[in-house]
Order: sequence, then C-alpha cells, then structure tokens
Amino acid sequence: QVQLVESGGGLVQAGGSLRLSCATSGNNFSFDDMGWYRQAPGLQRDLVATITRGGTTIYKISVKGRFTISRDDSKNTVYLQMNSLKPEDTAVYYCYGDRVQRFWGQGTQVTVSS
Repeated sequence: QVQLVESGGGLVQAGGSLRLSCATSGNNFSFDDMGWYRQAPGLQRDLVATITRGGTTIYKISVKGRFTISRDDSKNTVYLQMNSLKPEDTAVYYCYGDRVQRFWGQGTQVTVSS
C-alpha cells in the first residue's frame, strides 16, 4: 500500500522558515509529478507547487520566490522549503504523488503568527 507522510510543519513567526518533507513508502516506482497543496479553514485546497520527474517546477504566484520545491527520488521524498513566511500561508499542507492515480498524504499544519 502506497503511503505518503508529511513532516516539518509547526508554528513559526512571520518572516521565518520551515521545511516540509513528504516521505513515500510502499511504492516500487518513482512518481511522475509530485507536489504540495494547502487548505486554509473555509477555503478550497489550492496547488502550492509541483515538480515533474524531470525537475520542472510550477508555483502558485503568491509563493513564487519564497518557496522552493525539490525531490529526491532515491529517497522517494519531496520537499518544500518555505522562507519569508506570512500569516496568509497558514494552512494544512498536503503532499501528493501521481502515478496512474493521485496519492495523498494526510497533511501537516503550518501556522504563521504575525
């Protein structure tokens, strides 16, 4: 059974940094696209960043220049480095991996205080 487990969330002051990790297990394959969504209370889940197997990245406009997505296929892990965090970045962050179907992690809370 394929599982994705996020870690690295927490409480940080505005201007601070966090690094999210998403480790996968149960898969004997590399994912095609991998990435991160986030969902704030009362809002829809939005794409934050995605990275293809070839390393092409796409970012939500509001995080471009502050967040960096990367992946290490040898470790079956995708990362999200988040710098210059703002209170509006507060949300539950979910990682995903695509291979025929989309697999999701359970989410990790990121809270940015002003």
